[in-house]
Amino acid sequence: MKNKALLMLALLFVVAIFAIVACKKAIDSEPEIQTITLTNDHAKKVYNYIIGLGFPAHQIIDQRDAFIVEGDIRFPKDMVLPKAVAEQYYTGSLVATSWVTNIRLSVDASMTSMNSEITSAIGQWNGITSCAINWTIVTSGTYDVLITDTNLGTGVCGQGTFPSGGKAGNLIYINKAYIAGNTFAQRARTICHEMGHNVSFRHTNWFSRGEPTATDVPGVPGTDALSLMNGGQCNSGATTLSTKDIQAAQALYP
Repeated sequence: MKNKALLMLALLFVVAIFAIVACKKAIDSEPEIQTITLTNDHAKKVYNYIIGLGFPAHQIIDQRDAFIVEGDIRFPKDMVLPKAVAEQYYTGSLVATSWVTNIRLSVDASMTSMNSEITSAIGQWNGITSCAINWTIVTSGTYDVLITDTNLGTGVCGQGTFPSGGKAGNLIYINKAYIAGNTFAQRARTICHEMGHNVSFRHTNWFSRGEPTATDVPGVPGTDALSLMNGGQCNSGATTLSTKDIQAAQALYP
């Protein structure tokens, strides 16, 4: 009996050791959560604003001067935060009426080789009837949005910034070398898509991409396979604003 009791104790001890080792391996195999350290008070407010819009923390990429979400949406760390979010379309406040009718776009010297594509993209937004959105190119003086070439790495065609303080998002990055081999229509599509972010549009296919909850434009709900604002479709997406894209623009900026 004594030997059996000793044997049972030995077996229990071995089982306990295996359990501890297995548990440790399970813990060690857990992916590390990337912690974003915020030392600037305003950057903290911007970060919290992004969280408040519904973007999960693990999707927020911390860069030197901005937070990036969904791959192509920039939140500058010094952005003017909206005082209220009563008027929202997917992610933030709309461009105020006094600004949306004349959004001044400055084309950086690095982007002049794509002037034709930029003009084509502007033509699409300005061509929407019964809609206040109007882009103009300025060559000097004050501007609202700067479009410039930036190496964003493989897989990212461009990035746009959402509106803040009643003004259009002030920056568009285009990965010019990456999209150079695309057709003219697709290059113009990338620019037109980022301009959509500047005036508050989010990705129409947000749900299928696993992005956070989005707010439908009143009267224009649902998915749209033809939407130019579908994300993740560089060199493969629609090259013209769809009927629903146009209806959404008319609803937001009558």
